[in-house]
Formats: sequence, structure tokens, C-alpha cells
Amino acid sequence: MTTTTTWTDDELDRIEQADELDIASLRPSGRLGSRRTIWVVRVGDEIYVRSVYGPGSDWYRGTRGRHEGRIEAGGVTRDVAFADVADETDSDEINEAVDAAYRRTYGHYAPSIIQAITSDTASSTTMRLDPR
Repeated sequence: MTTTTTWTDDELDRIEQADELDIASLRPSGRLGSRRTIWVVRVGDEIYVRSVYGPGSDWYRGTRGRHEGRIEAGGVTRDVAFADVADETDSDEINEAVDAAYRRTYGHYAPSIIQAITSDTASSTTMRLDPR
């Protein structure tokens, strides 16, 4: 059996079209934690999430242990690894592209909500979801 470690075009399209994503992180015991519903954006062939409330958010703190979890969106269920954008050499460019994607995808919401999800606090939590 072959394991896919990249997103398929169909998965990318379905996740992009979903308004929200359910995310659960793996606990140290290997069991999934509680699911949380969050916003998700696609940039090119990558999927990104961030915590609107910054690093203090419960679901975000849960990702810090194993950096693995499971997502569900648009009929797609995948085990994922959480890759911190802050660790990337081009993190500023990635965050700018993610900001633009959030504005494009969720711009119909109140400006204060968009300002929160594109704030420096939220940007500090940007993670790429890598299928595993």
C-alpha cells in the first residue's frame, strides 16, 4: 500500500472550498484530542491554518507536543503534520500570502475579524498542514 505524502488536486480543491476545517492534535499518548473548528486557507498547493487568538489558544497549544493530528474539511479526512511557518526561511513571504488568502476567502466577514486573523499575534501561529 502506497502512502500519499502530498495533497491531491481533489483534496486541495475540496479543502479550499470548505468554509471551515475541523482539527484535532495527537496527544502524547497517541490519542486524538478534541476537535476544534477553525478557518483554513490554500496558498498554491499548500494548506495553512493559524490561531486567531494567538499561541494561547487551547487547540494551538495542543499542536505543540507531537506536531501531528487529523483534519476534516470538505469531505477530506487526513492525518497531518503541523509545520511551523516561523521555522521557514521565507516565513515573511509565506505569512503575506496567507494573509492575502484569509482576506480573499473570509473578506465578507466583519473587518475586525479579518484584522484579528491577519494580526502579528495570529501570524505567529501560522502552520502548514502536511499530509502524512
